[in-house]
Formats: sequence, C-alpha cells, structure tokens
Amino acid sequence: MFHENLRLKRKERGLSQEELASRLHVVRQTISKWEKGISVPDSEQLIKIAVILETTVSELLGTQVENEEEPNQLAKELSRINTQLAIRNHRTRRVLKIIAVALLVFVALIFAIMALNYAPMSQLK
Repeated sequence: MFHENLRLKRKERGLSQEELASRLHVVRQTISKWEKGISVPDSEQLIKIAVILETTVSELLGTQVENEEEPNQLAKELSRINTQLAIRNHRTRRVLKIIAVALLVFVALIFAIMALNYAPMSQLK
C-alpha cells in the first residue's frame, strides 16, 4: 500500500528515485526498497516525503492517521506496516525454500533414472 502510493506520488510530481533520494539525503537504493515494499521510512522521513510530494502522510500510508504530526501515531502505523512486511517476507522465503527442495528432489530423481538407463546390462544382472 505505502510502496504503491509512494511510487505513484513520486511519478505524479515528475521526480526520479535519485531526485527524491537527494532531497531526503538518502541513497537511491533506499527509495527503491521503499517502493518495492521491502522496508519503510521512519516517521520523520515519512513527514519529509509527504512535504516533498505535496501530499499527506495518510494518503501515502493509504490509511487515516489521526494527528499526522504526532510521531508516536506515525511510528505505530509504520510499525504495523513493518510487521506486515516481515510476515510477507517470511512467507515468501518459506515458499522459495519449498520450491528449492522440490526442484532438488526432481533433479535427483532424473539423475537416478538416467543412471539406471545407462548402466551396463552386466551390472543389472
């Protein structure tokens, strides 16, 4: 949600990731991570982003935040988003591990079948 809104608002303002990063005094990769949903900025950075992109924090977060200037409220919302990202990343890693194990088993079976097919007949008797 945040990552999509950030990318959309940045492009609406005609800013590149590099330009936004420069204004926030971060590297371009940081903006990329935010836009990919890998991480989120802290509450102070979030307020700066909203000012630069001429929008509200609520609009960036895609949720209604009471008293946007209150760092504690923003911190709670960012914590919630970070928790969601962590859960999603954990699930993704688990799925990738299952796929990797399945591929290894598949490859092992293919090698075993090939070895049986190419074994000399004298060894099979």
